[in-house]
Amino acid sequence: MSAARKSPTQMALDALDKIARHEKECGERWAEAAAEMKLLGEIVRNHSARWERLAWLVVTTVVIAALGTLARGWF
Repeated sequence: MSAARKSPTQMALDALDKIARHEKECGERWAEAAAEMKLLGEIVRNHSARWERLAWLVVTTVVIAALGTLARGWF
């Protein structure tokens, strides 16, 4: 009728085994996530550097155009 009963020691060993498997799986997931975050950080740095260069180009163009317009009005 009922399954064979386990001793408390056997139940504790089974629980420790399950915990160890869980910890191993979580460690592997954490390592994958850390590697992915490192890669994403590198990608974001490269992307932001590209946009920073574009922003400087736009700001410089606007300043030169404004100075040109002011200089044109003075002369």
